[in-house]
Amino acid sequence: MDTLFSLKVFCQVVEQGSFARAAEQLGISAAMASKHVSHLEKHLATRLLQRNSRSLHLSEEGEAYYRQCREAVELLDSAAAQASLGQSRAQGHLRITAPVWCANPVFARWMAEYRQREPDVSLDIVLDNRMSDLVGDGFDLALRVSASPSPSLIVRPLFAVHFVLVATPAWIRRNGLPQTPQDVERHLAVLPSYTDVSRMEASAQDTQTVLHLSAMLHSNSTLMLRELILAHSGPGYLPLWLIEEDLAAGRLVRLLPDYHFRSIALHAAYANRRHLSAKIRTFIDFMVEKAQAMQGSARHS
Repeated sequence: MDTLFSLKVFCQVVEQGSFARAAEQLGISAAMASKHVSHLEKHLATRLLQRNSRSLHLSEEGEAYYRQCREAVELLDSAAAQASLGQSRAQGHLRITAPVWCANPVFARWMAEYRQREPDVSLDIVLDNRMSDLVGDGFDLALRVSASPSPSLIVRPLFAVHFVLVATPAWIRRNGLPQTPQDVERHLAVLPSYTDVSRMEASAQDTQTVLHLSAMLHSNSTLMLRELILAHSGPGYLPLWLIEEDLAAGRLVRLLPDYHFRSIALHAAYANRRHLSAKIRTFIDFMVEKAQAMQGSARHS
């Protein structure tokens, strides 16, 4: 028998002064209400109610037990109400792990906008390129670039991260503007060490080729790669959304603009939970909204 429900039945019987009226309030039979109280008395090995055919009243032990039960039931009802509210309204602390390259102005503005929309959610954003254990490390959500996410996680694709080949105007003045993939291959590049992009598939209209680059500088940080390229160290690949402001301001120039290079997918991943909290759900929906807006902008650019 459900002891928690038995507590509620007991409180209702005391407050209604009748098994029949308590049963009506709870939607059960009077006989079932009596069984729940008997279950408690057997569990506690004490008589809680003195009852006869005409009346019932609390025993001395039952009176003390009722006061504590009433407080416990009210506390549980309050907790249930708060939990239910949390499912419909975003609130609480949201801890996110994301790649280091999320430390950029675009992502920062997104996070500020999310906080304006959901002022009852506090964000803790941990930037790390390693694949964290969400549950073990206490994360609610991960933003990950992975071709094989853990099967224990629920994964929702957000958007494709498009890479472009770029260099600075100063580098171009010294070395000339490459017109073909072969022109670019003559120069040493700035490339990431965390993935192999030395052989990058490139396509333009009906032409498809593989661009073979040799690196003079490597880094495991996309942000460091951006700084190295801005320091005129050579051409290199960077995520388009990370450097849109650099391109617009003329700090970087897109090389081979007619070619499209390989993209990778960014996912939102979270632990498999029966009920998804509103804070996680609203954050994922927000990121999907931003991704759709960004892709729409890319199609018109």
